[in-house]
Amino acid sequence: MPKMKTSRAAAKRFKKTGTGKLVRNKAYKSHILTKKSTKRKRNLRKDIITDATNAKVMKKILPYL
Repeated sequence: MPKMKTSRAAAKRFKKTGTGKLVRNKAYKSHILTKKSTKRKRNLRKDIITDATNAKVMKKILPYL
């Protein structure tokens, strides 16, 4: 059986925690920041644990992460 290929796009966006959960950055922080409040932009900086429904798919495309 050949080795599985890791999705490089996903590997750049997700990190694994010590307990094996996947962590990602929040969206909507790249541009059009003038109309967003300071509080909203501050909350967008924080990492968030990937939802369990998506994590199952992500672990399949990130076999060695």
